Amino acid sequence: MTLSSPTPARAATQSVGTATLCGVPLGGLGWFASLLMSVASGFMAFFAATFCAIVFILIYNSAAHGSIDFSLSYRRVGLPIGLIVMALALGYLGTLWLRRILRRN
Repeated sequence: MTLSSPTPARAATQSVGTATLCGVPLGGLGWFASLLMSVASGFMAFFAATFCAIVFILIYNSAAHGSIDFSLSYRRVGLPIGLIVMALALGYLGTLWLRRILRRN
């Protein structure tokens, strides 16, 4: 008796070399979906960086008896990181979309 693992249906339908993120084929996104994914990744990075900065400021203020204002976590950490991630995602997804459009013509 030979046991063989069946091929997943998704793997069989995807072509080799397509970029995916959590199962979403990034190369097949339209311009609006690329824009939406870029903005969403920027928001996620903003909130994650702001959370980490707030926790760091909380620990620093408690341990070193500091008085760092928590609003700096939004302005100095969260906003720049969110904008950088959004710009990088726009550039990457935009080039994938543009490459797909130019290849079609």
